[in-house]
Amino acid sequence: MHTHRKILVRAAATTAALICVLLLPAGKAQTQTATYIGSTACKDCHEQEYENYSKFSKKAHSGESVKAMAKDLTPAELQECYACHATGYGKPGGFISFEKTPELGNAGCEVCHGPGSMHVDEGGDPAFIKVNLDIKDCETCHNPERVASFGFKPMLFGGAH
Repeated sequence: MHTHRKILVRAAATTAALICVLLLPAGKAQTQTATYIGSTACKDCHEQEYENYSKFSKKAHSGESVKAMAKDLTPAELQECYACHATGYGKPGGFISFEKTPELGNAGCEVCHGPGSMHVDEGGDPAFIKVNLDIKDCETCHNPERVASFGFKPMLFGGAH
C-alpha cells in the first residue's frame, strides 16, 4: 500500500506540472529575450497613450535636444545623455546611433515599460512589460544628481499617462 501511495503522489505531481506547462501561453518560457522595437509599435493598441506621448511628453523629442547639444559635449558626456534621452542605450538591441537606430533615438515607451518585442509578439500580453510603475522607476534618470544639475523632477503621470 505504501508503494501504491507513492505512485499516486508522483502521478498527481506530474499531472499538475503538465497542466501548468500547458496553461502557459506559447513563448512564455523565458528562452528568448525581449528586444527594443520603438514607440511607434505601441500606437496601434495604445492609441491614446501614444498620442499623448507624442504631443505632450518632452521624452518624445528628447533626441533632438541631444543632437542640438552634441557638438559641445565630450563622447563620455554624450553617452550619459543617451542613457536617459534614448531608448535602451547600452542594452542589447537598444539605441546605437541616430543613423543606425533612429526609431530608438528618443526616450520612448520602452524606457519605462521595458523592451516591447515579446509583449507585441504575444498579442499584448502584459506579462512581458512593466505595467505598474512607481517613482523608483523614474529615479533611474531623475536621480538627485541630475535633478540638482538640470532642475527637473519626475512626472510619473506626465506625458503619456
